Amino acid sequence: MRTYEVLFILSPQVPEEEATALVSEFRSVVEKLGGATMKNEEAWGRRRLAYPIQKSNEGVYHLFVIESEGSLAELDRRMKNSDRVLRHMIVRTDLDHKRAEKLAKRNPKKERMRPQPAVFPAAAAAPAPIPASAPAEAPGAVPVGAPAADVPPAE
Repeated sequence: MRTYEVLFILSPQVPEEEATALVSEFRSVVEKLGGATMKNEEAWGRRRLAYPIQKSNEGVYHLFVIESEGSLAELDRRMKNSDRVLRHMIVRTDLDHKRAEKLAKRNPKKERMRPQPAVFPAAAAAPAPIPASAPAEAPGAVPVGAPAADVPPAE
């Protein structure tokens, strides 16, 4: 059996009664196909479109999940001919499910242990405190009482 997902968007100007009539017509087309069964039907409702289609910014979304032996050419033709359907898409999903199952069998998830952070002793982790009475020195400064031999000659 082949599994298909059929997603279609109806125009927002379609009255509710006409929208339910269209959905029931598409459902009857699926049932009339030889060996096709409707596994799931979802009405997603009115949603905003990513871009305007036929000057519409919203659409009424519907999703069918169908299992069929044959193709859904008649359903595709009816959706193309209907001016109330803004967009439709029919995708075969059983191949994706088979690939996912095959990969899951080949690469089973191993129990992964999260590495623990390294624990350092408290004395080594904290820097040595600077005495408050000592003046702050610049990184390359020579201490005040240092012999001149320690100082490199200036060029």
